[in-house]
Amino acid sequence: MSDTAIRRRIRAQSSENDPDVMGFVLDIPIQEGALVWFEASDDAPLAQALFALDGVVRVEVSDTTIWVKKRPDADWTHLKPRIAEGIRRVLDETDMPLGGESVVAASPDEGLRKAVEDLLDRQVNPAVAAHSGHISVDKVEGLTVHLRMSGGCQGCAASAVTLREGVERMLRAALPQIDRIIDVTDHASGDNPFYARDDGPSPFLNRPVPEGVIRWEDGQITVDPNYLAPKLGITAETLRAGLRRGEVVGVTETGEGTDNGKTRIILRTSTRAWAAEIDSTGAAREIPPPRVIKTAASNEVDLTNRVRAHLEGLNENSAPITYGALARALGLWAPGSVGRVTRALETTMRQDAAADHPFIAARAVSRGHNNLPGKGYFDLARALSRGPLEGESEAEFHTRELRRLNEIRTNQTPSGAVTVNTHI
Repeated sequence: MSDTAIRRRIRAQSSENDPDVMGFVLDIPIQEGALVWFEASDDAPLAQALFALDGVVRVEVSDTTIWVKKRPDADWTHLKPRIAEGIRRVLDETDMPLGGESVVAASPDEGLRKAVEDLLDRQVNPAVAAHSGHISVDKVEGLTVHLRMSGGCQGCAASAVTLREGVERMLRAALPQIDRIIDVTDHASGDNPFYARDDGPSPFLNRPVPEGVIRWEDGQITVDPNYLAPKLGITAETLRAGLRRGEVVGVTETGEGTDNGKTRIILRTSTRAWAAEIDSTGAAREIPPPRVIKTAASNEVDLTNRVRAHLEGLNENSAPITYGALARALGLWAPGSVGRVTRALETTMRQDAAADHPFIAARAVSRGHNNLPGKGYFDLARALSRGPLEGESEAEFHTRELRRLNEIRTNQTPSGAVTVNTHI
């Protein structure tokens, strides 16, 4: 029997982690040592054949297995035989179904590592960069992936939840062959790397904060808005609204080394910043706010925050808004601005999916698309396991997300105090 005949024998294998993922197993590797993750736009023969089938949203080849992810509303009963037939046809017609030697990895471990790195760079790190964090692959051994957190993720009390509920779920859905995911971060090396990055001790200002202005409530720091707002050049009500919309950002940092036992809080608007330091006795004093270093990455993070703030500030009469109008509202007129806004919207979707919040991106739509977002919105929603339910149309799913957004109540402490996030 020829190799071609053997290779065309295909066995379907369900995924243990995702009912919308199925593996199509060959008797020999489709291309020796290959591991590749295809996008719908890829021109490889296998990618073109499978993405042409209605319901296919992701294709990955790992050695002898072709993993396919379908839309939640697609039926394996009808889709499975069509996928198998498409694979057989491509294997009959070409000896390079994956499009070239460039997809062949040096080793299975290296191939899986590259696939995980690609997913982290495109779907995870743009979101965690909003918290000045980064997640990287430490090593891959067999089907075990070791991840390392750095920046704002290192030492953050929420990092374990971030890894388990967001990153791990996404990686397992995209790469079902992964067996174990291990966090190798040394979180004990410091509760907050940002406080320790200062060149020296916090500068002292002889400007004590009056007693009662800053308080701890249920593990969070609250600040009296009537004291804080004038420091930022705004009213107390504008301060509260700005925090809700993301136009005012507040964080806390825990001291290390010579700053051990201290807590620093920082609040920033687009034009001003205010910071205070609380010592181990609870006494607080104002300090100069840390300098913000702008980079290309931080500019994109800023754009994501601005997009979110603008969409959250829209009332029911002004939402949804078209992508072009949103770009212009943010002062973006240069060529490529709509693309930048679209990428920022995708980042908000990943953030909202990880936090189990409705997609704020639902308030942005494509002109001429029946007042619906573009195809990329629905494709990403499905990839995040948050797309239309079975039997639900894209329009109905969009309406449901808009309704959920409108039902969210303003989160404000009973005392009216401003609450500062306790994690970066």
